[in-house]
Amino acid sequence: MKITAKIGVIGGSGLYKIEELKNKKELTVKTPFGKTSDKLIFGEISGCPVLFVPRHGRIHNILPSEIPHQANIWALKSLGVETVISVSAVGSLQQKLAPSHFVFPDQFVDETKLRKATFFGEGAVAHVPMAHPFCMAYSKFMFSQAKKLGIVSHYGGTYICMEGPGFSTKAESDYHRKMGYSIIGMTVATEAKVAREAGLHYTPVSLVTDYDCWKEGEEVDQAKVLETLHKNIENIRRLLVKVIPQMGKINCSCGYKDIMKTSLLTGKDHIPAALKKKLNLIIG
Repeated sequence: MKITAKIGVIGGSGLYKIEELKNKKELTVKTPFGKTSDKLIFGEISGCPVLFVPRHGRIHNILPSEIPHQANIWALKSLGVETVISVSAVGSLQQKLAPSHFVFPDQFVDETKLRKATFFGEGAVAHVPMAHPFCMAYSKFMFSQAKKLGIVSHYGGTYICMEGPGFSTKAESDYHRKMGYSIIGMTVATEAKVAREAGLHYTPVSLVTDYDCWKEGEEVDQAKVLETLHKNIENIRRLLVKVIPQMGKINCSCGYKDIMKTSLLTGKDHIPAALKKKLNLIIG
């Protein structure tokens, strides 16, 4: 029997270590875009099928710039996923967004430089709309459930996506604060663009671990990040257990499922045969 799931979760390797996740199976998915970050983990929460992708690999050996976003998203889509919950650690650029808080952003700014953030090129051109990059119907639902669980959470805000792997300079952090950005991380922008091309609902949950380096005396370092992240992991597990079985009830009217009907500019007859085969799952 072919394994399928409508919900996919991309995040740290600890996310799928949930007591409520039953019937776990590891899956190796071959994709035309190379290897996924690691084996996918399938399981069921309250009878609801779900797939997990360890974004940086289970032994955390993949840099933010090296994440195979195309392979990860293709693999999820090939297994029936329609909605992606993206979980990532972030630095805070605002006093009110304190370490251990959750943020459900509604915008991002992309400052990455070294990544390919598309399935296309090499003979096929597509331009997808990104004015509203996240599916906020899902974000609003998860925000409400997080509050019910007693998790201090914030709805809305701008995620600035930096290249990494180094953290910000003081000047960069001050600049991002002056621009009015809310949080800073290294993954969401690229992932969201690729997910949009694949016609998937995409909703990020940002776990605040630090104050970047703008706050005197609380500058970010990896030890602090890991300490706070471990505290956040238990809360995000609690949230996932609560929301995943209910995600199918959410009515999202974004209309991005068939995005390629209006976004693919190159006629299919003009796309090289090998490339068209590679893109078949994405362009239909």
